[in-house]
Amino acid sequence: MLEALRRHWPEYLMEAAGLGLFMIAAGFFGILLEYPGSPVHQALPDPTLRRVLMGVAMGSTAIGIIYSPWGKRSGAHINPSLTLAFFRLGKVGAPDALFYVTAQFVGGLTGILLVATVLGMALSHPAVNYVATVPGNRGLGVAYVAEVIISFLLMTMVLWATNTRRLNRYTGLFAGLLVATYISVEAPISGMSMNPARTFASAVPAHLWTTLWLYFTAPPLGMLLAAEAYLRLKGAQQVYCAKLHHDNKQRCIFRCRYGGLNP
Repeated sequence: MLEALRRHWPEYLMEAAGLGLFMIAAGFFGILLEYPGSPVHQALPDPTLRRVLMGVAMGSTAIGIIYSPWGKRSGAHINPSLTLAFFRLGKVGAPDALFYVTAQFVGGLTGILLVATVLGMALSHPAVNYVATVPGNRGLGVAYVAEVIISFLLMTMVLWATNTRRLNRYTGLFAGLLVATYISVEAPISGMSMNPARTFASAVPAHLWTTLWLYFTAPPLGMLLAAEAYLRLKGAQQVYCAKLHHDNKQRCIFRCRYGGLNP
């Protein structure tokens, strides 16, 4: 454990920074589009249009993080569910999985608290509410199933893309497109989390604890189901690495076989 920390601490910090930046962007764009005092909000009265723009903003943010130098080095999981799925697939060692998940929680919370420090009144307004993810009007059951499905689909895409040579370099683009689509279409159903650390980051300052269990269980379940399905269909030998972008010269700390990926 200590040896992993000594050797891989830069990647842990990069994971923390990745989700921290994602939450800073979520807070900023949430205020810009939903805070009643924002000129952008006032100019765009249609809530559906604002949600689509939020999806585009956050999808673009995800793409930027994945293709950034830090994202290329850490693998840009920025999501405990994804890290746990790769741990199940045997690509991430136990110490790295533990430190990645810890870093993601710390980074996400730090990011939203930074926005709260600078723009606290706007971020805490009920219309923004710390960009918290909450279930929609269809109920907890529907929200739970929706979170499982979108998480399953995202992880399935990641596994097929990262393990296909001609698609590998585009995994980040596919991920960003899914994030944008989910926020635009699915957010009214479950709040569109897929990420326990992302939901926890908003829940702490918003004091929203009643449905935290949903986002702590449904996204990991969906991604672990995707990992199991991939194992049964393709086998463990067809999982080459745990990075979302590996077509670069950054070091890899995972149980990597990327060099053996067929053209």
